[in-house]
Amino acid sequence: MDHNAYRHALSAQLAQSELPFAPTEFAARLGRTRAAMHDAGLDALLLTDPADIFYLTGYHTFEVSVHTALVVTDDRLVLQVPSIETGPAVVTALVDEIIGYLWEDIDAVIDPLAEMLAPYRAIGLDLYAASLRHGVIRALQSRLGDTRFRDDGGTLMDGLRLVKTEAELACLRESARITSAGLRAAEALVRPGTTDNTIAAEGARALLAEGSEFMSLQPIVTTGQRVGTIHVNYKRHVIGQNEPVFLEFGAAFQRYTAPMMRTAVAGQPSDEMRRIAGLCRTMFEALCAEMRPGRSFDDAARAAEAALAPHADTIFFSGVFGYSVGAQFPPSWVEGTGYIARGQMRLFEAGMVFHLPLCLRVPGQWGIGLSDTVLISGDGATPITDNSWCLG
Repeated sequence: MDHNAYRHALSAQLAQSELPFAPTEFAARLGRTRAAMHDAGLDALLLTDPADIFYLTGYHTFEVSVHTALVVTDDRLVLQVPSIETGPAVVTALVDEIIGYLWEDIDAVIDPLAEMLAPYRAIGLDLYAASLRHGVIRALQSRLGDTRFRDDGGTLMDGLRLVKTEAELACLRESARITSAGLRAAEALVRPGTTDNTIAAEGARALLAEGSEFMSLQPIVTTGQRVGTIHVNYKRHVIGQNEPVFLEFGAAFQRYTAPMMRTAVAGQPSDEMRRIAGLCRTMFEALCAEMRPGRSFDDAARAAEAALAPHADTIFFSGVFGYSVGAQFPPSWVEGTGYIARGQMRLFEAGMVFHLPLCLRVPGQWGIGLSDTVLISGDGATPITDNSWCLG
């Protein structure tokens, strides 16, 4: 049978059988989205980011490299997927219609999209989404004209996804529990002579055994001098005596991730390592004191910068003190809807959730990373992960 016949046969047995949330949760999200579209003067949204599509429909798959689109209007929700993703669309998505195209024929994407979008004069796009293919939007603009496409669809969705519902928070808390279990299992194997791969393998085993789905980002494990280089990962390196071992894990539960960083030492940490770990904690406390409704992301970043300033000439820090987390897909658990950094003037609101990735690196020597994922409430920022803030 072809993919259309497969879709109908599967729908008769398993339609929406793997929805990650109750239909009422999706109805509320869609209602808020349509209200925001009305306020922005948009007749339709064309979404291609897997996390945006998941947020509104529940659709999820591990194959996120292929073109997928969701068209949102005032009265329709239509999901376009390649033929190989027909199954996930049927069992995980709550939509009005699923339309497929042959996986090997990307040209077949344009006609149905253009037909769906033709009646609408103001169509919101996320032009910064990595999933928005230039060939697709160029063909649609050629067919329908440039003027009806607007670039504020991404901003609209970011604003909606930044503030989490109770159902989302429950998923983040479960992710936090699983993340902690994975880190504990990995840290228990940290000793001289063990490899970074061994540590990562045990952490991954524990994460999966505790209930994690496929993760948006693999466990990160680096040791010794390599910790001083940002964004390298395990690569068969042997842990030396008294070396720091940096671990950053994030379990996925219903696609939601609450990451955490820990640093364990294979022996005794030096006084300098303890000092840098203390600086991480000082920065964390400075951030949390400012992360409350009514204060800006910039306010929090400046407070953390002030704590870091006396050491800024000798320690490398990325410049982003926090980023929003929620539902995501590979290759990253970073939600991308908000960053705690200098110049980011958005205000904190209750229900926002951020990972605070405080990793301080001495180039060419080592680094110390400690972090929590925190929830903004009316009283400020409260961790939902359970970091001890000690060098393990």
